[in-house]
Amino acid sequence: MAHVSESRKACAVNPLKMSQPLGAAYAFMGLASCMPVMHGSQGCTSFGLVVLVRHFKEAIPLQTTAMNEATTVMGGYDNIEKAVLNIRQRARPALIAICSTGLTETRGDDVEGHLKLIRQRHPELADTEIVYVSTPDYVGAFQDGWARAVTALVSQLPAPQAPRRAGLVNVLPGSHLTPGDLEEVRDMIEAFGLTPVFVPDVSGSLDGHIPEAWLGTTLGGTPLAALRELGAAEHTLALGEQMRPAALALQARCGVPFTVFDRLTGLTATDAFVARLAELSGRAVPARLRRQRSQLVDAMLDGHFHFGNVRVALAAEPDLLWSAGSFLAEMGAELAVCVTTTRSPLLERMPSAEVLVGDLEDFEQSARAAACELLMTHSHGRQAAERLGLPLFRIGIPMFDRIGNSHICHAGYRGTRNFVYEVGNLLMAHAPHHGPDDWPLPAASLAAAQPGRPATAGA
Repeated sequence: MAHVSESRKACAVNPLKMSQPLGAAYAFMGLASCMPVMHGSQGCTSFGLVVLVRHFKEAIPLQTTAMNEATTVMGGYDNIEKAVLNIRQRARPALIAICSTGLTETRGDDVEGHLKLIRQRHPELADTEIVYVSTPDYVGAFQDGWARAVTALVSQLPAPQAPRRAGLVNVLPGSHLTPGDLEEVRDMIEAFGLTPVFVPDVSGSLDGHIPEAWLGTTLGGTPLAALRELGAAEHTLALGEQMRPAALALQARCGVPFTVFDRLTGLTATDAFVARLAELSGRAVPARLRRQRSQLVDAMLDGHFHFGNVRVALAAEPDLLWSAGSFLAEMGAELAVCVTTTRSPLLERMPSAEVLVGDLEDFEQSARAAACELLMTHSHGRQAAERLGLPLFRIGIPMFDRIGNSHICHAGYRGTRNFVYEVGNLLMAHAPHHGPDDWPLPAASLAAAQPGRPATAGA
């Protein structure tokens, strides 16, 4: 059991975490025809927008209520009203999703009351769904905002009573899963003849596709109609401990039972997921999944020579920390340093001596003290890697100095196999390679090898 502690510094240096509003906005981007809105200043939205644009290399629909000094003092009703009406008129979204920021939370805006009054004053908004979630950025972190957003969606939108549809399953993925991960999970579920509904589904909106026509809203994702029919599912699969509250909320509203999978990276973790799918569908495991499992076992056999006893420093959101860290430990690596962003029930279960809720300065200093051989975190860890002279395996959001981030896949048998190969190849590339200078010849031998020197008698 790991000891969990928090950094007590006066300020964060090179922060690891991102805010709750950004996590909520990211979740809303996995909904079809949606316009995410941050209720706060323009700066709050613009900085979050830049993070997502640089990571995905895509146009990101994200609006703001543009609070200023005066409206912060007087209240944000007028700004919310103008934002909602303008968005409806110009973008025509099916759903407007609003998340708060530290500015409006500190002021104490009654956004839910504002929205009720706005609907009363503007009946034309009846054709637009509006969802609000409280996400103050002075507490929690990125995955907390995502989890709160999904919990708000499943608590408000599904019909409380709906007839069950055979083979329909809800999937509540955590923020640590990439669009590529969701594509792999979808493929696995459909292999059993089940029909998955992902909430949210960033694989449909942020997978890097080019739309046929310009849209002012999200380019894909879970449709509003599917959100309203979540209660018709036979079961809910929650992927990540962060999704447990959302699964509980959906069960309370619609009576849909659920199973939580704390990770999908690793052999035993994927086996548990596949076994549950087989149980839900009543079908045997397809031959191609069995083949993929065999390939993963072989990849683990090939890779364990390079992972064994490697001292790793890992910094990520709790669910990603647990997913990657647990599998690294299973491969024989040593988690010498673990740094995360916020509290989670998973932290005490980490296969390491200590987990620190801190920043990338703590990460760098701890990695130096522990003589780590590999760093794993997002792109803001690149300076630490350069200073320490260590390889950096980029993981999580943001990764603004790489392309193809939407298609990274570390989930399921094939995704775990990718993880083994990617990390293993990085370790091999930075392993010491011996050369002639490692075994210097004696002076006499060097002299004998000089050109023009007469051959020794009897040679």
